[in-house]
Amino acid sequence: MTSAIVLAVSMASAQCMAQNTAVQSAIPPQSQQALDREIEAVRPKMVGWRRDFHSHPELSGQEVRTAKVVADHLRGLGLEVTTDVGGHGVVGLLRGGRPGKVVALRADMDGLPVKEATGLPFASTATAPYRGETSPVMHACGHDGHTAMLMAVAEVLAHMKARIPGTVKFIFQPAEEGVPDGKIAGARAMVAQGVMDRPKVDAVFGLHIMPLLPTGSVGYRGGPLLASADTFEIRIQGKGTHGALPWNGVDPIVTSAQVVVDLQTIVSRQLDISKEPAVISVGSIHGGNRENIIPESVKMLGTLRTFDDGMRDDAKRRIQTMTESIATAHGAKGVVEFVQPGYSVTNNDAALTERMIPTLRWATGGKAVLTDKVSVAEDFSEYQKAAPGVFLLLGAPPKGKTPQTASRNHSPTFDFDEDAMPVGARTLSALALDYLASTK
Repeated sequence: MTSAIVLAVSMASAQCMAQNTAVQSAIPPQSQQALDREIEAVRPKMVGWRRDFHSHPELSGQEVRTAKVVADHLRGLGLEVTTDVGGHGVVGLLRGGRPGKVVALRADMDGLPVKEATGLPFASTATAPYRGETSPVMHACGHDGHTAMLMAVAEVLAHMKARIPGTVKFIFQPAEEGVPDGKIAGARAMVAQGVMDRPKVDAVFGLHIMPLLPTGSVGYRGGPLLASADTFEIRIQGKGTHGALPWNGVDPIVTSAQVVVDLQTIVSRQLDISKEPAVISVGSIHGGNRENIIPESVKMLGTLRTFDDGMRDDAKRRIQTMTESIATAHGAKGVVEFVQPGYSVTNNDAALTERMIPTLRWATGGKAVLTDKVSVAEDFSEYQKAAPGVFLLLGAPPKGKTPQTASRNHSPTFDFDEDAMPVGARTLSALALDYLASTK
């Protein structure tokens, strides 16, 4: 999950949820009781797995050790296991004791090129090759917790196999953060290799740890939840000359500065943000190597975030038109390229989300909260193109921190409260059991 996070919780909705936990889930009472027992029993192992993965993070596309730990665990539970799906992806299939639908649960496994500064006793000291250099590696986005929770869910549901009416598919995904070369990876690669087929998935669920919600709460929202994400590269081609004689050349730095400033008017003056929000940010700009030489060219990298496909296409067109027009006005040439396949909007199926609210209330003890949209992105959206899906946010600021003071995802000091993990495991387990029980 990428970019800065701004997340608002509807407190009125949260209070309403807490007052209505008596609403019935489709999970039979006996299964609810068994689920609680199983979650409590697996809790120590779940924490141990998380800490092991945290100490041994692996970058996107390099998740060899993590995938082996996951696959060995699933095989030990008696699941049908397929490895090397979409890279180092692992898929486990649990066929219940009775016939029914197929539900998928997904967790991501990859770390980030970040040097850890948490001071945790199990902090990472790992390094790995990244963009031609050796980089520190850290689980700075909670994927270690996601993987550990789904391993726990697999163990819990395997012990409840006889009473499950249908099939549960466990998807352990590599490269959610994307690979540096822009190749097809992550969810898109797994879907391309048939992860949502054989057997065909009827519904898919996932969640992401967020320190900006209270520990143990789960945020949900029908419709758009997370933004699409498109990376663009802009090249401004000018004409180099001596810095003391700028009239003899075409300055791509001045031109680029104008482009950066005016791109912001696309959101503030050209897109109808009363419909949906949008973000355009330029995060990298490179040109020149000496104070008295005007360079030949400048390269910029930026990100576009939207919550509507129509606005997404419109914004892309406007970025290109504006860049080319400004460059032409300065006597330069502007070229815009969207350099890799962008993540689509994570768009929760509204009917499925509404249907699962009673189970969310039960699984969280009334701490299911309606959240606003968040401008980060997730490739869980690829699974939602193949089947109705719901993605959730799991609150988990570390102990001693509040949602306001906790470090954000992708920070060198990012951590989360492990007490949230049983809530996450219970939620995923309950969603699977509820969906299968109500559709058998």
